[in-house]
Amino acid sequence: MENLLTSLTASLTELREPNKVIARAGNQPVAILNRNEAIGYFVPKSAVVDVQLELASKDQVTAFISTKLAKIDHVIDYLKDK
Repeated sequence: MENLLTSLTASLTELREPNKVIARAGNQPVAILNRNEAIGYFVPKSAVVDVQLELASKDQVTAFISTKLAKIDHVIDYLKDK
């Protein structure tokens, strides 16, 4: 059985009337189910906190990439052959 990240669910059929899903959800995310399997999440705007985005400096980007590069090296090697 799959663990859902929310206690609220709606079927694809219920999404034909999204206003009802929004009203029922309030400020909570809703798992969208297709044949009792989660296929995505519907997250109302009111559930999302405003996040202040800041531009990263070149040094910050370089440091981030260098820490993650080892984890994706095998993918890069695979893609070089394609």
